[in-house]
Amino acid sequence: MTTTSDARAPQALEGRGLRLGYRDRVVADGLDLHIPAGKVTALVGPNACGKSTALRALARLLKPTAGAVHLDGEDIATLPGRELALRLALLPQTPTAPEGITVRDLVARGRTPHQRWWRQWSSADDAIVDAALSATGVAALAERSIDELSGGQRQRVWIAMALAQETSVLLLDEPTTYLDLAYQVDVLELVAELNRTDGRTVVMVLHELNHACRYADHLVAMRDGRVVAEGAPADIVTPELVHDVFGLRTAVIECPVGGGPLVVPLGGRREANTQNR
Repeated sequence: MTTTSDARAPQALEGRGLRLGYRDRVVADGLDLHIPAGKVTALVGPNACGKSTALRALARLLKPTAGAVHLDGEDIATLPGRELALRLALLPQTPTAPEGITVRDLVARGRTPHQRWWRQWSSADDAIVDAALSATGVAALAERSIDELSGGQRQRVWIAMALAQETSVLLLDEPTTYLDLAYQVDVLELVAELNRTDGRTVVMVLHELNHACRYADHLVAMRDGRVVAEGAPADIVTPELVHDVFGLRTAVIECPVGGGPLVVPLGGRREANTQNR
């Protein structure tokens, strides 16, 4: 069995031949995904292209009707729930918290997979919760109710809870949704720092392509339930790719800050469609 220390080592995720959908609607068929260990991967693409569906499959929230997801070579369908929770944490798109719960109590719930009947809450758990609060910059909010916080603060608290879970893989479904630009950058900087600090494997679904280009080591561009391209942003992001994936005319220039690709729209999709006639 995987130990906690083993579970925290960088681990790769891979989906092979996945058929995913809901009831009679197939979202993806024959989908292959490779998430490199110890890197930040961003899934990008237009609305309803299958990004969040793929992430749900990687988190075992959605069972493929064909194919399998492997975590460091092991089929996650065969892993006991507790063992998977020790190795992989998910921050869903719209998480909900019990009314009136404090920040500390919510973050402490990340320790649940580590509790056993012979190993109850300890000072080590307190230290891990404190470290998660500190790492996400919300230690000063520990005794406040989650209901009192701003959207950006709440998102940091949810990430703190995922950190307290002490997994090697962190899945984030649209972590910047509903946040203003400053909070978006705060959250993405935090995620990048977590990766730099401990080599955690991170997978994010992002809508903003330039955020993905700046903060991801590995990009997976999707359309219509399939992978159009994947690789380092500098290697794959071109005007042709953006047009193929989003139907948008763009210029791709060098970012003056990070040196990676910066996508500049040249018009809306209507204009792009008109010029292609």
